[in-house]
Parts: sequence; C-alpha cells; structure tokens
Amino acid sequence: MSIGKSKTRAVARDGSRDGSREWALADRLHSAAIHLLRRLRIQDLASGIGPAKLSALSVLVFSGRALSLAELADAEQVKNPTMSRLVSDMQREGLVRTQTSKQDARSIQINATPRGRELLLAGKQRRVDSLAKAMADLQAADLEKLESCLEVLKRMIRKI
Repeated sequence: MSIGKSKTRAVARDGSRDGSREWALADRLHSAAIHLLRRLRIQDLASGIGPAKLSALSVLVFSGRALSLAELADAEQVKNPTMSRLVSDMQREGLVRTQTSKQDARSIQINATPRGRELLLAGKQRRVDSLAKAMADLQAADLEKLESCLEVLKRMIRKI
C-alpha cells in the first residue's frame, strides 16, 4: 500500500503555502477583512438583536422579495429547524411577517416588516458612518487608492 502525497503544502518563509505573492496577499486581505467586520459589528450592538437575526433580516431586506424558510436557511447556511426558531423569534419581535405560500400550502413566505427594515437600515447607517469617520483623515491620494481597490475587490468577489 502506498502513501499518497499530503494535500497541504509547506509554508514558505513569507507565510504563504505555495510561496506565491497572491497567496500571501490573499492571507493579508483575509485578515484585514475579518478585523474590519469585527470592528464594524460593534455598531450592531445598538440594534438590540443578535447577529444571527440581523444576518437573516439582512437577507430578507436585500433580497427584495419574500423568501421561503428553506431559501432563508440556505442563504444563512443553517438547517431549517434553526431558521424556523429564528423566524419565530423575529416574528414575535415584529421584525418579520409570514404567510402561507400560494404555490404550496405547506410552505411559508417570509418578509421583513417596516420595523425590521428600519432596524436593519439604521444598523447599516451606523456601520457606514463609522467607516466614513475612519476615512475622514485620509489624504485624497489614499481615498483614490481605496476607490481603485474597491473596484478590484468587486471583480474578485464575482470570481469567488
């Protein structure tokens, strides 16, 4: 019986697995993105609801349409029973409303309520305000670099 090659690659001196510039840059970008999101998430404490509910509410608000429980669970990468509990809690809190699907009486359609939409958009406003405040001291050249980087990031995101 032969032993196959390991699927993991040795870590290069620069911290990359394959020694490539791309991998090292991807590692730094990954770290920066996580740190940025963690810092912005502090703004979500003001909403008074937890991150799982905020995330599900975000999917509902920005989808632009009612979603089934299965669609919402899939988007949030959780099982249906977990999403069912979240939806029940959000419904009690007046953040979402449900109705029986016209196509399938066994299925429900979930929509954000005006209160849910307002709560989510207020949270987004706090996060954007926080970012804008952090950018206020940047020089014009740095803002231009940031704009260019955002265009590159958008192209990369489409490939992931």
